[in-house]
Amino acid sequence: MTSMDLDNGRAEAPDLNIRQEYEVQLSTSCIDALTGLANHGFFQLTLEREIHRSRRYGGTFTLALIDIDLFSLYNKENGILAGDRALKSIAGLIQENIRQSDLAARYAGDVIALILTRSSPDSCMPVVERIRKAVEKMFCGKLTVSTGLSGFFGDSDQKENLVEQACEALIQSKIKGKNRSSYFEREHQPEKAEKSTILVVDDNHINLVMTQTLLESLDYDVITADNGEEALNLIAKKDIDLILLDIVMPGMDGYEVCRRIKGSEATRMIPVIMLTSLDDNEARIQGIEAGTDDFISKPPNQPALTARIKSLINVKSLNQSLTSIENVLFSLANAVEAKDVYTQGHVQRVANLALSLGKRMELSKKEIKAIRFGGWLHDIGKIGTPVDILNKTGPLNTKEWEIMRQHPEVGYKICLPLKSNLGHALDVIRHHHEKLDGSGYPDGIKDTEVSQAARIMAVADIYDALVTDRPYRKALIRETALEILWQEAAKGKLDKDVIFHLSQLFKEGKA
Repeated sequence: MTSMDLDNGRAEAPDLNIRQEYEVQLSTSCIDALTGLANHGFFQLTLEREIHRSRRYGGTFTLALIDIDLFSLYNKENGILAGDRALKSIAGLIQENIRQSDLAARYAGDVIALILTRSSPDSCMPVVERIRKAVEKMFCGKLTVSTGLSGFFGDSDQKENLVEQACEALIQSKIKGKNRSSYFEREHQPEKAEKSTILVVDDNHINLVMTQTLLESLDYDVITADNGEEALNLIAKKDIDLILLDIVMPGMDGYEVCRRIKGSEATRMIPVIMLTSLDDNEARIQGIEAGTDDFISKPPNQPALTARIKSLINVKSLNQSLTSIENVLFSLANAVEAKDVYTQGHVQRVANLALSLGKRMELSKKEIKAIRFGGWLHDIGKIGTPVDILNKTGPLNTKEWEIMRQHPEVGYKICLPLKSNLGHALDVIRHHHEKLDGSGYPDGIKDTEVSQAARIMAVADIYDALVTDRPYRKALIRETALEILWQEAAKGKLDKDVIFHLSQLFKEGKA
């Protein structure tokens, strides 16, 4: 229905049977005495009937709630009688601008409800906008109205839902600055997900065609290769979500193809399922050593194949999301470092030095990972530190120092949502300024409460600060910096074992 239909359409008035039923049952008029519009009870009854009718015949209609902006203030400034006269005038104006088939009712107080039959919110917008402008003109801007619209499209929405949606749209009009009209926008159906792409690699043409046909029937995009070299070329050029890889092929076999895929940083996250007729443990062990994610025996069982493909693609998608978030964090860490003109390269130097120390001290893989990630992200909390504090040429005052001391905790909170992926790196981010005697910050932990990774990061961080130019002093030579570290260790603040290994790294030329 168009706005022209609304403007010119003069259908019959709301069902007289409803009006008669209401007045007979309650022995009272359905008309609000002040405004001359329908009262609240008759509005509710009409709304229920209109929903029933629309469901039965597949029609549509629109509910509009019109609220007078700042009406209580108008009453306070001009008196209750002036307010009632204004409400009555606005009700008359509304009645003049709707069709006979529509219903205007006093919903509550200064809120007027409209049931606009055989219409959508889009088609009703010109009508309520005309009403809004007419009110503004009538009162010279001293009174305005805001409107919220919601459409019923013959679906399962209940009466209460329709009113709630119109209320929500009305609130949006108020939030946007009042004297506006908005309609409730239903959530769009999500767009159909993009098909996942599967690469099938098999030198047997019949197997290739059969597998391709099966996967395409499951709504996957499928590309094929009949040898390892071709497969690797395709992987380098296309975005592949999963690879079904035959083991026994002439030339480069499936094991070698898998090793190359998993050995490349660019492709190692692509899941590989090996298709094989071999059923011995040695073949499976070779596949596992090559890095395969799963095995499927030929000919593949469709339910099993479908389940494994879906599971591995979901895992790949999750890993990609986590990697993207990590990349954002690392980019943010680099941006933070760029704020401090005196610490360019500090993050990378500290991370590399701490990593060398961790390897020399034979830390576990988890601790090495914590050092690697923690090293890159340990100063990310300085995103909240003002530039003038970071680059101050003199000593920090008490207030500035308190702000500076917050960066480990701020960084920890920034990275906390990735706890499952960052693991112990969070301890490094939060505790790289802690001391073994409890004099550090932000938590004042001591002794064994400070993890080995955090101890290493503390030493690496302090060392780099000592041997680089800072706003308040020139860089120190290596020997002087090590001497200061040993002095701090003697006071019980730093780990002597870490400093010893740092000294050895320098002696061996490996730092």
